[in-house]
Amino acid sequence: MKRTPRQRVVVTGMGAITPLGNNVEEYWQNLKEGRSGAAPITLFDASAYPTRIAAEVKNFDPSAYLEPKDARRMSRFIQFAIAATKMALEQARLTIDESLRDEVGVIYGSSIGSLTTTEKETRVMIERGGMKINPFFLPMMLSNMGAAQIARFWGARGPNFTTVTACASATHAIGEAVETLRRGAAKVVIAGGSEASICELGLATFSVLRALTTRNEEPTKASRPFDLNRDGLLPAEGAGTLILETLEHAESRGATILAEVVGYGASCDAYHMVAPDPEGYGAALAIRRALDDAGITVDEVDYINAHATATTAGDIAETLALKLVFGERAYAIPISATKSMIGHTMGAGGALESIATIMTIREGIIHPTINWETPDPQCDLDCVPNRARRANVRTALCNSFGFGGHNAVLVFRAFP
Repeated sequence: MKRTPRQRVVVTGMGAITPLGNNVEEYWQNLKEGRSGAAPITLFDASAYPTRIAAEVKNFDPSAYLEPKDARRMSRFIQFAIAATKMALEQARLTIDESLRDEVGVIYGSSIGSLTTTEKETRVMIERGGMKINPFFLPMMLSNMGAAQIARFWGARGPNFTTVTACASATHAIGEAVETLRRGAAKVVIAGGSEASICELGLATFSVLRALTTRNEEPTKASRPFDLNRDGLLPAEGAGTLILETLEHAESRGATILAEVVGYGASCDAYHMVAPDPEGYGAALAIRRALDDAGITVDEVDYINAHATATTAGDIAETLALKLVFGERAYAIPISATKSMIGHTMGAGGALESIATIMTIREGIIHPTINWETPDPQCDLDCVPNRARRANVRTALCNSFGFGGHNAVLVFRAFP
């Protein structure tokens, strides 16, 4: 059977709900200025825990995006997903009508779903009995409901599923959306990720793993990727949505193209439940696969948006992975860590970092890795410390490496 030529895939819209602003413009401006979204936790009383800070989404009003009844029946991570998607569709100027809806898919990531709702309703069950829990608990809690509710709101009847690969969830969602479009299973895919798990159960879970920063007295300096004195990740929340289309479809409707997605690679460390492969082999494999998929060499990469969670082992493993792939050229490629400013948004991270990567390509400005003060000899690459830098960026990588050893890497390129 003759195969259809592989479709090219482009980005035509972006939307973001973040600790640095509830739209792409505000988010990107704050990234360029090196601002931190970290502050003391306000969503619950964290006084009993060693970590009492987080990067929360601020001033989010679901009524700006949802009717009150719908908002009450959705958990926070779903509300974020709807809001980010609404903005992305508006930027793409895409109307999903009857003629198109069967060709629009939704592939959306979430690492946890609504841990907050699970915690709340478990308390109700223990204190008042199981028959008193919210009848909408199940559809509020499930990880797949971000994708499901997006499809319901806009009538998108194409392929629909959720990627649940911890911190790589959104990157896998975008990558699998690209593959869906390439093989002709859709003309448009709404892709991204959302997370809102800043609650007592979430904080306790990561605290007992000793994975979190405890720099409570200096919240804005807490997330320190690649710095010698980093002490763990900063919990965060948010959502990011990309509108992906085949180039043919985008051009047929005169869409503004923001960037092209030219490569996607995935792998598994097959090493440990929560620790990365200390040699960086699994991450390097995903990077190589993304470069091969894009059909480019290491010399063509102008910038890398690093996963860089500010954990001791994770940052070293990513540095080693980059050296395995790029060799000596690794020292010449600027990399930066979005998480230094927005913290670790878990299943949303890859989408928000993809948005930052695309804006880097479009504006020729690399946002900094803030809080880099003391060099770590084991993380000795160019992390664009503390100040934004102008650069001609045509091709860029976006890395995501999740608990369980799930690795996903995207390659974005300027268009045309």
